[in-house]
Formats: sequence, C-alpha cells, structure tokens
Amino acid sequence: MAEKRKYSRKYCKYTEAKVEFIDYKDTAMLKHALSERFKIMPRRLTGTSKKYQEMVEVAIKRARHVALIPYIVDRKEVINNPFEGL
Repeated sequence: MAEKRKYSRKYCKYTEAKVEFIDYKDTAMLKHALSERFKIMPRRLTGTSKKYQEMVEVAIKRARHVALIPYIVDRKEVINNPFEGL
C-alpha cells in the first residue's frame, strides 16, 4: 500500500499576528497574497482564513486603483524581482 503524503499545515499569518484591519497602503503586508505576476493568490495556497482573505482582496483592489500595486506585469519584468519597487 502506498504511503500517504504528509503536508505541512497552513496557517493564517494575519490571525497569528492578531491583525484587526488590513490597510491598502501597507504594500509589504499585501505582497504575501500576490503572485510574481501580481495576481491575487487563493486561500488554499496562502493559508489565510476566509475573513482575512476577503479583507486582503479588498485592500489589493484598492491599492491597484490608487496605483500602489500594478494590475499586470510584463514577462520581461517577471524575470527580475517584481517586488523590488514596492
């Protein structure tokens, strides 16, 4: 019989830090939930709880609207570090 794979348990870093509100101006906190192409990563990959995932999504959308975070990134820029300018 094949062995079962053991995965590390994902945890919500916002719950652990006891964050009350996720601000759209704090790009350092938001980049945890963004992929290398600045797409919003799903809960199953980041491990955030439903409450904080909704807050993160709203904050990222607001930050994009105010131009703190780009909507998309060119493929050439992805090769470099996309979080360098934040």
